[in-house]
Amino acid sequence: GRLGRDSRRGNLPPMAGLAKDYSPFTPGQPVPIEYFVGRMGEIERLQAKVRAAANGRLQIGFLAGERGIGKSSLASFVGYLAERDGGFLTVHTFLGGVGTLEEMVRRTFDRILKASLGQAWYQKVSRFFGNHVREVGLFGVSVELGISTQDLTRAVHDFGPAVKKLLQDLRGDKAGILLVLDDINGLAASVDFANWLKSLVDEIATSREPLPLFILMVGLEERRQSLLNLQPSLNRVFDVIDLPPWSTAETTDFYRKAFENVGVTIDGDALGLLALFAGGLPVIAHEIGDAVFKVDSDGHITKDDVIEGVIAAADVIGRKQLQPQVYSALRSPRYRTILRRIAMLGTWSFKRSEILPMLSAEEVQVFDNFLRRMTKLGVFVPDTELAKGAYRFANLIHAVYFR
Repeated sequence: GRLGRDSRRGNLPPMAGLAKDYSPFTPGQPVPIEYFVGRMGEIERLQAKVRAAANGRLQIGFLAGERGIGKSSLASFVGYLAERDGGFLTVHTFLGGVGTLEEMVRRTFDRILKASLGQAWYQKVSRFFGNHVREVGLFGVSVELGISTQDLTRAVHDFGPAVKKLLQDLRGDKAGILLVLDDINGLAASVDFANWLKSLVDEIATSREPLPLFILMVGLEERRQSLLNLQPSLNRVFDVIDLPPWSTAETTDFYRKAFENVGVTIDGDALGLLALFAGGLPVIAHEIGDAVFKVDSDGHITKDDVIEGVIAAADVIGRKQLQPQVYSALRSPRYRTILRRIAMLGTWSFKRSEILPMLSAEEVQVFDNFLRRMTKLGVFVPDTELAKGAYRFANLIHAVYFR
């Protein structure tokens, strides 16, 4: 096992047999830094905002994109670059299930504390939080913040001044803070959060004092629209970075680099097939790559390995990404056939009128029931911008998976 790990670091020749315990793919997790590929345009835009923040100008960004498109991985990678090249303190806070400002602030400050543990500047951060810091875990190897409800309410109100004071304390150690607020589903529906964010921006702007802070929110485009509906003035605040699917070149580069890192070779036609099935979605690319890696037995990926791996991955992806109700509905042979016809179009949207000629008489009889059922289950949504009687897949993962 140790030899397998060392071979990835280049200390020993790659040994495929020993590396099999260490898949280079990480389904369901952000991409490790060493396997990150592409996104150069988006990276440069985000790095430009880091540089602007370093000059004391508050930056607010919104990294938007479909589920599984790699938003968290990109935010993590830019955070790594901000620390390495810009001397920033990156605080990547996941806010799944958080719906209050108090809990958002508590998690953010707790991440700042934990990110500083073991670093040269830790004592400065510890002093900043004062007696709210407490050691937890065996032998006190970890820490957390213990903040009362009253103090949290005060921290929400004084968030801007608190960050400014922290940065003053860290002067000479850190050039600024990149605060990544990820998975903001609950907060996006909170009028308190929308108004708080607008007030924070106005407060910092009117103070006319430099503040090297970059707040990067990460979420679906619907979440941004929700915030704009609650507080329309945020439209001029957000600098939106929209993340498209990987290109074919980016997908093949990802697979090539991942397999090379564990000493596994791959045929050109197998690489092309992997890129085709991944559909430009990192979440699917990782599931398929992991399945193919496990299927391979000789350290060389062929087209047959890919086909076998894709079949294995299809079941895993379906169970992870589809609701049980969708699985149940698709037990109908007619529904499956209709869905196969739609997927064969290779488009995200479709018109009812263009599907009807592709169906048998029996399938036509159940087609409208099929559309209603799939819409109720969240697989399709009406696409009124395309035409009356048009639909589109609710998210790109469904479109790629069924295709």
